[in-house]
Amino acid sequence: MDVLFLSPHYPDDIPLFVSGLAAVGARVIGVGDQHVDALPERSKRDLAAYVQIGSWADEDAVVATVRRQLSGRNLDRVETLWEPMMLLAARLREAIGVPGLTVQQTVPFRDKGEMKKLVEDAGLRTPRSIVTTTRAGCRDAAERIGFPVIIKPISGAGSMDTFRIEDDADLETALAQLGHVAEVSVEEFISGDEFTYDTICAGGRIAFENVCEYRPNPLIGKQVEWISPQVIAWRDLADPFIADGVALGRAVIPAMGVHSGFTHMEWYRTESGEVVFGEIGARSPGGRLTDLMNYACDTDLYTGWAEAVCHGTFSQPTERRYNVAQVIKRAQGEGAITHIDGLGHMMATMGDHVVNVDLLPLGHQRRDWRATVLSDGLIVVRHPDFDEAVAMADWIAANVHLHCG
Repeated sequence: MDVLFLSPHYPDDIPLFVSGLAAVGARVIGVGDQHVDALPERSKRDLAAYVQIGSWADEDAVVATVRRQLSGRNLDRVETLWEPMMLLAARLREAIGVPGLTVQQTVPFRDKGEMKKLVEDAGLRTPRSIVTTTRAGCRDAAERIGFPVIIKPISGAGSMDTFRIEDDADLETALAQLGHVAEVSVEEFISGDEFTYDTICAGGRIAFENVCEYRPNPLIGKQVEWISPQVIAWRDLADPFIADGVALGRAVIPAMGVHSGFTHMEWYRTESGEVVFGEIGARSPGGRLTDLMNYACDTDLYTGWAEAVCHGTFSQPTERRYNVAQVIKRAQGEGAITHIDGLGHMMATMGDHVVNVDLLPLGHQRRDWRATVLSDGLIVVRHPDFDEAVAMADWIAANVHLHCG
Protein backbone atom coordinates (compact mmCIF):
# COMPACT_ATOMS: atom_id res chain seq x y z
CA MET A 1 0.00 0.00 0.00
CA ASP A 2 1.34 3.44 -1.00
CA VAL A 3 0.42 6.31 1.33
CA LEU A 4 1.01 9.96 0.44
CA PHE A 5 1.68 11.81 3.70
CA LEU A 6 1.68 15.61 3.93
CA SER A 7 4.25 17.14 6.27
CA PRO A 8 6.07 14.02 7.53
CA HIS A 9 8.19 16.03 9.98
CA TYR A 10 5.87 18.57 11.64
CA PRO A 11 4.38 18.87 14.26
CA ASP A 12 7.00 17.22 16.46
CA ASP A 13 5.20 13.90 17.02
CA ILE A 14 4.38 13.34 13.34
CA PRO A 15 7.51 11.22 12.59
CA LEU A 16 6.09 8.66 15.04
CA PHE A 17 2.96 8.35 12.88
CA VAL A 18 5.14 7.96 9.79
CA SER A 19 6.92 5.12 11.60
CA GLY A 20 3.51 3.62 12.37
CA LEU A 21 2.64 3.59 8.68
CA ALA A 22 5.91 1.87 7.84
CA ALA A 23 5.31 -0.65 10.64
CA VAL A 24 2.00 -1.78 9.09
CA GLY A 25 3.60 -2.29 5.70
CA ALA A 26 2.87 1.03 3.98
CA ARG A 27 5.27 2.63 1.55
CA VAL A 28 5.17 6.26 2.67
CA ILE A 29 5.71 9.08 0.17
CA GLY A 30 6.28 12.29 2.08
CA VAL A 31 5.36 15.76 0.81
CA GLY A 32 7.06 18.80 2.29
CA ASP A 33 8.37 22.29 1.62
CA GLN A 34 11.96 21.65 2.67
CA HIS A 35 14.79 19.59 1.20
CA VAL A 36 14.76 15.92 2.14
CA ASP A 37 18.15 16.32 3.85
CA ALA A 38 16.55 18.71 6.36
CA LEU A 39 14.02 16.14 7.56
CA PRO A 40 14.47 14.40 10.92
CA GLU A 41 16.46 11.19 10.65
CA ARG A 42 13.46 9.14 11.74
CA SER A 43 11.32 10.55 8.92
CA LYS A 44 14.02 9.95 6.32
CA ARG A 45 14.42 6.37 7.53
CA ASP A 46 10.72 5.56 7.20
CA LEU A 47 9.97 7.32 3.91
CA ALA A 48 10.03 5.34 0.69
CA ALA A 49 10.05 8.54 -1.39
CA TYR A 50 9.74 12.29 -0.98
CA VAL A 51 8.19 15.10 -3.01
CA GLN A 52 9.47 18.61 -2.33
CA ILE A 53 6.99 21.38 -3.06
CA GLY A 54 7.58 25.12 -3.25
CA SER A 55 5.06 26.43 -0.73
CA TRP A 56 2.07 25.07 1.17
CA ALA A 57 0.31 28.38 0.51
CA ASP A 58 -0.15 27.61 -3.20
CA GLU A 59 -2.43 24.58 -3.06
CA ASP A 60 -2.95 24.45 -6.83
CA ALA A 61 0.82 24.21 -7.34
CA VAL A 62 1.11 21.50 -4.67
CA VAL A 63 -1.57 19.38 -6.36
CA ALA A 64 0.10 19.88 -9.75
CA THR A 65 3.58 19.05 -8.43
CA VAL A 66 2.43 15.88 -6.67
CA ARG A 67 0.49 14.64 -9.69
CA ARG A 68 3.40 15.39 -12.03
CA GLN A 69 6.12 13.79 -9.91
CA LEU A 70 4.03 10.73 -9.04
CA SER A 71 2.51 10.24 -12.49
CA GLY A 72 2.07 6.55 -13.20
CA ARG A 73 2.47 5.54 -9.56
CA ASN A 74 -0.47 3.92 -7.83
CA LEU A 75 -1.47 5.66 -4.58
CA ASP A 76 -3.87 4.14 -2.08
CA ARG A 77 -4.25 6.81 0.60
CA VAL A 78 -3.56 10.49 1.28
CA GLU A 79 -3.06 11.33 4.95
CA THR A 80 -2.05 14.24 7.16
CA LEU A 81 -2.38 15.00 10.86
CA TRP A 82 -1.51 18.69 10.69
CA GLU A 83 -4.61 20.87 10.90
CA PRO A 84 -3.71 23.43 8.17
CA MET A 85 -3.14 20.61 5.64
CA MET A 86 -6.57 18.97 6.02
CA LEU A 87 -8.27 20.63 3.05
CA LEU A 88 -5.23 20.17 0.83
CA ALA A 89 -5.19 16.45 1.68
CA ALA A 90 -8.87 16.25 0.72
CA ARG A 91 -8.18 18.01 -2.59
CA LEU A 92 -5.42 15.52 -3.33
CA ARG A 93 -7.68 12.57 -2.51
CA GLU A 94 -10.23 13.83 -5.01
CA ALA A 95 -7.61 14.59 -7.65
CA ILE A 96 -5.96 11.17 -7.30
CA GLY A 97 -9.14 9.21 -6.60
CA VAL A 98 -8.45 7.53 -3.27
CA PRO A 99 -10.68 6.91 -0.22
CA GLY A 100 -10.92 9.26 2.74
CA LEU A 101 -12.57 12.53 3.68
CA THR A 102 -13.59 14.60 0.66
CA VAL A 103 -13.37 18.39 0.50
CA GLN A 104 -17.07 18.63 1.33
CA GLN A 105 -16.63 16.33 4.34
CA THR A 106 -13.48 18.14 5.49
CA VAL A 107 -14.87 21.69 5.43
CA PRO A 108 -16.92 21.24 8.65
CA PHE A 109 -13.77 20.18 10.50
CA ARG A 110 -12.12 23.47 9.51
CA ASP A 111 -15.13 25.80 9.54
CA LYS A 112 -16.56 26.05 13.05
CA GLY A 113 -19.85 27.42 11.76
CA GLU A 114 -20.42 24.41 9.51
CA MET A 115 -19.16 22.12 12.28
CA LYS A 116 -21.73 23.37 14.78
CA LYS A 117 -24.52 23.10 12.21
CA LEU A 118 -23.84 19.39 11.69
CA VAL A 119 -23.67 18.75 15.43
CA GLU A 120 -26.84 20.77 16.11
CA ASP A 121 -28.66 18.97 13.29
CA ALA A 122 -27.93 15.75 15.20
CA GLY A 123 -29.80 17.20 18.18
CA LEU A 124 -26.69 17.84 20.28
CA ARG A 125 -26.01 20.87 22.51
CA THR A 126 -23.51 23.45 21.25
CA PRO A 127 -22.73 26.98 22.47
CA ARG A 128 -24.83 29.70 20.82
CA SER A 129 -22.60 31.39 18.26
CA ILE A 130 -22.47 33.94 15.45
CA VAL A 131 -19.90 33.93 12.65
CA THR A 132 -18.64 37.30 11.43
CA THR A 133 -15.85 38.89 9.39
CA THR A 134 -15.95 42.45 10.76
CA ARG A 135 -15.33 44.30 14.00
CA ALA A 136 -18.84 45.69 13.86
CA GLY A 137 -20.14 42.16 13.48
CA CYS A 138 -18.22 41.07 16.57
CA ARG A 139 -19.68 43.92 18.60
CA ASP A 140 -23.19 43.12 17.41
CA ALA A 141 -22.73 39.39 18.14
CA ALA A 142 -21.47 40.08 21.66
CA GLU A 143 -24.49 42.29 22.33
CA ARG A 144 -26.93 39.68 21.03
CA ILE A 145 -25.36 36.73 22.86
CA GLY A 146 -24.46 38.64 26.03
CA PHE A 147 -21.20 38.76 27.97
CA PRO A 148 -19.14 36.77 28.71
CA VAL A 149 -18.36 35.44 25.23
CA ILE A 150 -15.51 33.63 23.53
CA ILE A 151 -14.01 34.84 20.24
CA LYS A 152 -12.09 32.27 18.21
CA PRO A 153 -10.93 31.91 14.58
CA ILE A 154 -13.25 29.93 12.34
CA SER A 155 -10.37 27.87 10.95
CA GLY A 156 -8.12 27.88 14.01
CA ALA A 157 -6.85 25.00 16.14
CA GLY A 158 -6.53 24.82 19.90
CA SER A 159 -6.56 28.03 21.92
CA MET A 160 -4.45 30.19 19.58
CA ASP A 161 -6.05 33.61 18.94
CA THR A 162 -8.91 32.67 21.29
CA PHE A 163 -10.15 35.21 23.83
CA ARG A 164 -12.59 35.24 26.71
CA ILE A 165 -14.44 38.55 26.65
CA GLU A 166 -16.04 39.92 29.83
CA ASP A 167 -17.04 43.42 28.69
CA ASP A 168 -16.71 46.05 25.96
CA ALA A 169 -13.15 46.91 27.00
CA ASP A 170 -12.04 43.26 26.68
CA LEU A 171 -13.74 43.11 23.30
CA GLU A 172 -11.84 46.09 21.93
CA THR A 173 -8.55 44.69 23.25
CA ALA A 174 -9.18 41.35 21.53
CA LEU A 175 -10.25 42.96 18.25
CA ALA A 176 -6.97 44.89 18.18
CA GLN A 177 -5.12 41.54 18.27
CA LEU A 178 -7.28 39.77 15.69
CA GLY A 179 -6.54 41.91 12.66
CA HIS A 180 -4.80 38.99 10.93
CA VAL A 181 -7.82 36.69 11.35
CA ALA A 182 -10.30 36.86 8.48
CA GLU A 183 -13.33 35.20 10.09
CA VAL A 184 -14.24 34.49 13.71
CA SER A 185 -16.94 32.83 15.76
CA VAL A 186 -18.38 34.78 18.68
CA GLU A 187 -19.71 32.19 21.10
CA GLU A 188 -21.63 31.85 24.32
CA PHE A 189 -19.11 31.31 27.12
CA ILE A 190 -19.72 27.94 28.75
CA SER A 191 -18.62 27.95 32.39
CA GLY A 192 -17.48 24.52 33.48
CA ASP A 193 -14.77 21.87 33.31
CA GLU A 194 -13.18 21.25 29.92
CA PHE A 195 -12.40 17.81 28.53
CA THR A 196 -11.38 16.04 25.35
CA TYR A 197 -12.95 13.06 23.64
CA ASP A 198 -10.38 11.42 21.40
CA THR A 199 -10.96 8.48 19.09
CA ILE A 200 -9.41 6.29 16.48
CA CYS A 201 -12.03 5.01 14.06
CA ALA A 202 -11.44 1.94 11.89
CA GLY A 203 -13.78 0.66 9.22
CA GLY A 204 -16.56 3.01 10.29
CA ARG A 205 -16.52 2.15 14.00
CA ILE A 206 -14.91 3.68 17.08
CA ALA A 207 -12.02 1.32 17.83
CA PHE A 208 -10.38 3.37 20.59
CA GLU A 209 -11.67 6.21 22.74
CA ASN A 210 -10.21 8.42 25.44
CA VAL A 211 -11.13 11.33 27.71
CA CYS A 212 -8.64 13.90 29.00
CA GLU A 213 -9.41 16.67 31.48
CA TYR A 214 -7.69 20.06 31.33
CA ARG A 215 -6.72 21.49 34.72
CA PRO A 216 -7.30 24.43 34.61
CA ASN A 217 -9.16 25.24 31.39
CA PRO A 218 -6.71 26.11 28.58
CA LEU A 219 -7.80 29.75 28.39
CA ILE A 220 -6.83 30.23 32.03
CA GLY A 221 -3.63 28.25 31.70
CA LYS A 222 -2.40 30.34 28.80
CA GLN A 223 -3.03 33.62 30.61
CA VAL A 224 -1.30 33.01 33.98
CA GLU A 225 2.44 32.34 33.87
CA TRP A 226 2.90 30.75 37.29
CA ILE A 227 0.33 28.01 36.61
CA SER A 228 1.63 24.52 35.78
CA PRO A 229 -1.10 23.30 33.40
CA GLN A 230 -2.17 19.68 33.82
CA VAL A 231 -3.89 17.18 31.56
CA ILE A 232 -5.42 14.05 33.09
CA ALA A 233 -6.28 11.01 30.95
CA TRP A 234 -9.12 9.24 32.79
CA ARG A 235 -8.95 5.49 33.27
CA ASP A 236 -12.68 4.87 33.83
CA LEU A 237 -14.74 6.20 30.92
CA ALA A 238 -17.92 4.99 32.64
CA ASP A 239 -17.36 7.32 35.61
CA PRO A 240 -20.59 9.33 36.07
CA PHE A 241 -18.65 12.61 36.00
CA ILE A 242 -17.63 12.07 32.35
CA ALA A 243 -20.03 9.39 31.05
CA ASP A 244 -22.40 11.91 29.45
CA GLY A 245 -19.45 13.51 27.67
CA VAL A 246 -18.44 10.12 26.27
CA ALA A 247 -22.02 9.62 25.05
CA LEU A 248 -21.89 13.07 23.43
CA GLY A 249 -18.66 12.20 21.65
CA ARG A 250 -20.02 8.90 20.42
CA ALA A 251 -22.93 10.78 18.85
CA VAL A 252 -20.74 13.48 17.30
CA ILE A 253 -18.52 11.00 15.40
CA PRO A 254 -21.29 9.75 13.02
CA ALA A 255 -22.73 13.26 12.76
CA MET A 256 -19.38 14.41 11.34
CA GLY A 257 -19.12 11.45 8.95
CA VAL A 258 -15.89 10.01 10.36
CA HIS A 259 -14.94 6.61 8.94
CA SER A 260 -11.26 6.02 9.72
CA GLY A 261 -8.50 7.85 11.55
CA PHE A 262 -7.98 10.06 14.58
CA THR A 263 -10.41 12.63 15.96
CA HIS A 264 -9.84 15.15 18.75
CA MET A 265 -12.96 16.68 20.27
CA GLU A 266 -13.32 19.16 23.14
CA TRP A 267 -16.39 19.44 25.35
CA TYR A 268 -17.56 21.07 28.58
CA ARG A 269 -19.33 19.93 31.73
CA THR A 270 -21.17 22.76 33.47
CA GLU A 271 -21.74 23.04 37.22
CA SER A 272 -25.27 21.76 36.68
CA GLY A 273 -23.91 18.64 34.95
CA GLU A 274 -24.93 19.61 31.40
CA VAL A 275 -22.49 18.51 28.70
CA VAL A 276 -21.85 20.88 25.79
CA PHE A 277 -19.94 20.28 22.56
CA GLY A 278 -16.94 22.53 21.93
CA GLU A 279 -15.23 21.59 18.66
CA ILE A 280 -13.67 18.65 16.83
CA GLY A 281 -10.71 18.07 14.52
CA ALA A 282 -10.07 15.14 12.17
CA ARG A 283 -6.57 14.70 13.55
CA SER A 284 -4.56 13.51 16.51
CA PRO A 285 -4.36 15.83 19.54
CA GLY A 286 -1.36 18.05 20.15
CA GLY A 287 0.49 18.64 23.39
CA ARG A 288 1.75 15.02 23.63
CA LEU A 289 -1.74 13.73 24.45
CA THR A 290 -1.25 10.70 22.21
CA ASP A 291 1.54 9.65 24.57
CA LEU A 292 -0.83 9.97 27.54
CA MET A 293 -3.24 7.60 25.84
CA ASN A 294 -0.41 5.17 25.18
CA TYR A 295 0.60 5.29 28.85
CA ALA A 296 -3.03 4.74 29.94
CA CYS A 297 -3.32 1.45 28.05
CA ASP A 298 0.29 0.35 27.47
CA THR A 299 -0.52 0.57 23.78
CA ASP A 300 0.90 2.09 20.57
CA LEU A 301 -1.59 4.45 18.97
CA TYR A 302 0.91 5.63 16.37
CA THR A 303 0.81 2.15 14.86
CA GLY A 304 -2.87 1.70 15.76
CA TRP A 305 -3.81 4.82 13.78
CA ALA A 306 -1.78 3.58 10.80
CA GLU A 307 -3.48 0.18 10.88
CA ALA A 308 -6.88 1.88 11.02
CA VAL A 309 -6.34 4.14 8.00
CA CYS A 310 -4.50 1.56 5.91
CA HIS A 311 -6.41 -1.63 6.66
CA GLY A 312 -9.62 -0.59 8.44
CA THR A 313 -8.71 -2.71 11.48
CA PHE A 314 -7.35 -2.04 14.97
CA SER A 315 -5.42 -4.66 16.96
CA GLN A 316 -3.66 -2.58 19.62
CA PRO A 317 -4.48 -3.06 23.34
CA THR A 318 -7.41 -0.92 24.53
CA GLU A 319 -7.77 -1.93 28.18
CA ARG A 320 -7.48 1.21 30.29
CA ARG A 321 -5.09 0.38 33.13
CA TYR A 322 -4.04 3.77 34.46
CA ASN A 323 -5.06 7.36 35.03
CA VAL A 324 -2.27 9.44 33.50
CA ALA A 325 -1.37 12.99 34.52
CA GLN A 326 0.86 15.34 32.54
CA VAL A 327 2.21 18.47 34.25
CA ILE A 328 3.71 21.24 32.10
CA LYS A 329 6.41 23.33 33.78
CA ARG A 330 7.35 26.95 33.20
CA ALA A 331 10.70 28.24 34.38
CA GLN A 332 10.90 31.10 36.84
CA GLY A 333 13.03 34.12 35.98
CA GLU A 334 14.72 35.04 32.72
CA GLY A 335 17.59 33.59 30.74
CA ALA A 336 19.05 30.10 31.01
CA ILE A 337 17.97 27.29 33.33
CA THR A 338 20.36 27.22 36.32
CA HIS A 339 18.81 24.64 38.64
CA ILE A 340 15.72 22.50 39.19
CA ASP A 341 14.10 21.96 42.60
CA GLY A 342 12.04 18.98 43.69
CA LEU A 343 13.08 16.25 41.24
CA GLY A 344 15.00 14.25 43.83
CA HIS A 345 12.12 14.11 46.26
CA MET A 346 9.69 13.36 43.42
CA MET A 347 11.69 10.35 42.26
CA ALA A 348 12.24 9.11 45.81
CA THR A 349 8.55 9.21 46.72
CA MET A 350 6.75 8.46 43.45
CA GLY A 351 9.43 7.21 41.08
CA ASP A 352 7.59 3.95 40.32
CA HIS A 353 4.75 6.01 38.88
CA VAL A 354 6.82 8.50 36.86
CA VAL A 355 6.80 7.52 33.17
CA ASN A 356 8.35 10.58 31.55
CA VAL A 357 10.51 13.51 32.62
CA ASP A 358 11.23 15.79 29.67
CA LEU A 359 12.46 19.14 31.01
CA LEU A 360 14.84 21.62 29.41
CA PRO A 361 18.39 20.81 30.49
CA LEU A 362 20.50 23.11 32.64
CA GLY A 363 22.04 25.90 30.59
CA HIS A 364 19.24 25.96 28.03
CA GLN A 365 17.40 29.24 27.48
CA ARG A 366 13.82 29.14 28.77
CA ARG A 367 11.10 29.32 26.16
CA ASP A 368 8.46 31.98 25.68
CA TRP A 369 5.61 30.38 27.63
CA ARG A 370 3.04 32.36 25.62
CA ALA A 371 4.24 30.89 22.33
CA THR A 372 4.42 27.16 23.13
CA VAL A 373 1.98 24.67 24.59
CA LEU A 374 4.68 22.62 26.30
CA SER A 375 6.60 25.59 27.75
CA ASP A 376 9.86 24.40 29.38
CA GLY A 377 9.04 20.73 29.60
CA LEU A 378 6.76 18.20 31.18
CA ILE A 379 6.50 15.42 33.72
CA VAL A 380 4.08 12.49 33.36
CA VAL A 381 2.88 10.16 36.13
CA ARG A 382 0.30 7.38 36.17
CA HIS A 383 -1.62 5.38 38.75
CA PRO A 384 -4.62 3.01 38.69
CA ASP A 385 -6.37 5.20 41.28
CA PHE A 386 -7.62 8.55 40.00
CA ASP A 387 -7.17 10.45 43.26
CA GLU A 388 -3.58 9.20 43.61
CA ALA A 389 -2.71 10.30 40.07
CA VAL A 390 -4.18 13.76 40.68
CA ALA A 391 -2.41 14.09 44.05
CA MET A 392 0.94 13.33 42.42
CA ALA A 393 0.27 15.84 39.65
CA ASP A 394 -0.68 18.51 42.18
CA TRP A 395 2.51 17.90 44.17
CA ILE A 396 4.64 18.21 41.04
CA ALA A 397 2.83 21.40 40.02
CA ALA A 398 3.47 22.97 43.43
CA ASN A 399 6.96 21.67 44.24
CA VAL A 400 9.02 21.06 41.08
CA HIS A 401 10.49 24.34 39.88
CA LEU A 402 12.87 25.32 37.09
CA HIS A 403 14.91 28.42 37.92
CA CYS A 404 16.69 30.81 35.58
CA GLY A 405 19.46 33.21 36.43
